[in-house]
Amino acid sequence: MRTLRGRLYLLVILGGAVSALGCKKQTPPAESGSADTAAAAPAPAAPEAFAVSEVTLGKAIGADKKVASPTTTFGPKDTIYASVATTGSAPSKTLTAKWTFQDGQTVKEGSETIAPTGPAVTAFHIEKKTGWPVGKYKVEISADGTPATTKDFEVKK
Repeated sequence: MRTLRGRLYLLVILGGAVSALGCKKQTPPAESGSADTAAAAPAPAAPEAFAVSEVTLGKAIGADKKVASPTTTFGPKDTIYASVATTGSAPSKTLTAKWTFQDGQTVKEGSETIAPTGPAVTAFHIEKKTGWPVGKYKVEISADGTPATTKDFEVKK
């Protein structure tokens, strides 16, 4: 009897050990967005630096401030639009359009302050009820006082 009791005792101990091993807490797989995944994910890219990417001239713009039909030749009674496309982000940028006549005479200068978070379009325009003198003109675009680009155009009869 003693041996039977010893064997039963041994079976109870072994059963408890196996049971304890079977109840070991399992670590669930990492969920998407968890700290483990976030640590392994690459850091987000730095915002793209602000830049003037393109200036387009035309006689009309759409609701998106883009020139409908690009041209560099205008008539004396036309309203002349400059659509300034920019890329990148900035908390604040001041775009300036300086319009000049062939001898360097300033026709008009205007500014717009923007806070882009990606690609953006800003529009400028000039108009003259009595008509533009025939000749060569240009518009100079600057960002925060730094020249960005120049676009030449002409007024013909």
